Amino acid sequence: MRVIVHGVGAIGGVIAGGLALSGQEVVGIARGAQLEALRSGGLTLRGPGWVEHTRFDCVADPSDIALTPEDVVILTVKGQDTAAALGQLRAAGLSDQPLFCAQNGVANERAALRLFPNVHGMTVMSPSQFTVPGEVAIFAGPRMGIFDLGRYPGGADAADEALAGALNRGNFAAFVATDVMASKYGKLLLNLRNICEAALGDGDLTDRLAEAARAEARQVLQAAGIGWQDVGLADPRRKEFMQMAPVEGVGRAGTSTAQSLARGAGSIETDYLNGEIALIGRLNGIEAPVNGYLAALGARMLREGIAPGAVSPGEVAAVLGL
Repeated sequence: MRVIVHGVGAIGGVIAGGLALSGQEVVGIARGAQLEALRSGGLTLRGPGWVEHTRFDCVADPSDIALTPEDVVILTVKGQDTAAALGQLRAAGLSDQPLFCAQNGVANERAALRLFPNVHGMTVMSPSQFTVPGEVAIFAGPRMGIFDLGRYPGGADAADEALAGALNRGNFAAFVATDVMASKYGKLLLNLRNICEAALGDGDLTDRLAEAARAEARQVLQAAGIGWQDVGLADPRRKEFMQMAPVEGVGRAGTSTAQSLARGAGSIETDYLNGEIALIGRLNGIEAPVNGYLAALGARMLREGIAPGAVSPGEVAAVLGL
């Protein structure tokens, strides 16, 4: 088995790096300064009390890889970049190889299944951060992340078992799940906080806003007949495998949404998080004003170049009546 990681950023870097350190054959797909750094100097992983360095092949496009039937592809790009990445994989000749969507949100798997028959969900719980090109930090231990894997829309097969085994050897805690989308909907509920923290920073108002978004989302999901699995702090696996810890010399930049805004990445994934709840509500005739507002707020922050933490608390409190 060869593992192709499409999108070697924070999450993709941790996955590719952990697998490569375990001896697994890995090929990364990256772009820009990250691609140059990985090709010239490899990847440095920084965790609580440790630093590791590894190297693996890295290319700019899937078409630069001679795909084989033994390949497994892990898609780690943001949700707003999924369509372009899937188009690249199709142009490169991907056919029935296993394709794992290791991404936030719940829309990626359906988009992938339109083009490819062998799609798998992968719930990612790994507090990782892109620092500089060629370097990623992981703020947890003793494992670098917890992953649930399973076939989409349901079931599990040998590909899930094989990748879970490789991930476990790479210092992750990986679990095969026959209903992986329940886990992914649970992660979606957690990620509804991303834009709240990106807009306001940490604090009481952020906590209240995030809980309002989650309470609304739970009502929407229940009304739509969609179940979920709690993968938050109540998940006992976190205590055993993944407790938060600082990384020496690296300050936390917040959620992935805040990181994207701070880097000027040009896009954020809020439409596939809070916007997903708004969409499910609209499809089922249910109002979701909190998440609808937050999705629009993310778009405005991006459009107007509003820095993380710079949204007026008074505006949010007034709009939501908090």
